[in-house]
Amino acid sequence: MPESGLTTREDDVTGLRILAGLIALLGATSAHAQSTYPDRVVKIVVPFTTGSPVDVLGRLIAAHLSTRIGQPVIIENRAGAGTSLGSKAVAQADPDGYTLLIGGSTFANIVALYPNAGFDPQKDLAPVAGLASWSHLMIIAPSVPAKTVPEFAAYAKANPGKVNFGYGLGTTPQVLGEMFKLATKTEINSIPYRGGAQAVADMLGDRIHLNFGTVATLLPLVRSDKVRAIATTRATRFAELPDVPTMTESGLPQLTFNPDSWLAIFAPAKTPDAIVNRLNADFTAILALPDVKSAYDKLGFDLKPLTPAQLATFLESELVRWPPIIKAAGLQPE
Repeated sequence: MPESGLTTREDDVTGLRILAGLIALLGATSAHAQSTYPDRVVKIVVPFTTGSPVDVLGRLIAAHLSTRIGQPVIIENRAGAGTSLGSKAVAQADPDGYTLLIGGSTFANIVALYPNAGFDPQKDLAPVAGLASWSHLMIIAPSVPAKTVPEFAAYAKANPGKVNFGYGLGTTPQVLGEMFKLATKTEINSIPYRGGAQAVADMLGDRIHLNFGTVATLLPLVRSDKVRAIATTRATRFAELPDVPTMTESGLPQLTFNPDSWLAIFAPAKTPDAIVNRLNADFTAILALPDVKSAYDKLGFDLKPLTPAQLATFLESELVRWPPIIKAAGLQPE
């Protein structure tokens, strides 16, 4: 018999009661944390450069979320490595709902090109809510003597190695540009940038001759004749640019997508369902606001509200759809 005077069986029973009490206490603490969520600052990581269309969207959404939850919501820009740096940071954050990610179509690039990125979009992130989708505009420098896609392809073929394509590394425009080169059998130099804005700046200096970007970013430059829009990857023409044909109309149906890019909100895996569902309701309500719809129209984005389950299914389909396209286009990690 132990010196305490308790039998071994009594020791076991006492230990089990203590363990059960601790588990109950932890459960109560977790439930309390969820019931009081949010009670401090929420951070949304945007893995794109400041001033990019995704950054603008993120700040719009953050402002409305702050109003809804009664807490500050801040944006942290963590661009780099094809958006994998910021995405990985969120995947490794505490699953408490206070660190969120704006992620999307670049996940396919990460899966296809960066197998050692340090995180898996499906295993390490929890789908929260859909945000937006869009397609791109193909622009060329005014110095290029072409006004259509066939004319540009002919010019590039006649000047092999003298035409430069600029893009944000690890983004959909990179995929589109490489697909264009492959489809048209043109020798065009690929010049990576940290973000698409830098590529456009160099186009204005005539160092870049080809770029793909959003209507929001490029429309003022197109209207002022600083760049020339020659095609869209949308299935239909942009209302703002009715004279710019689709890729299908330009003879390249394989570069027509509807859409080719999308964004959504993700949290670290194992974030409690109660918090995920609360956030989904918040973001869904935000997307229904008239001023948000107006801002989306100016950005050239389409609303894409999704439940967590719908987003999980959509993500899975995108990770099946795009990696073969990315590999077929010949993209390599840089």
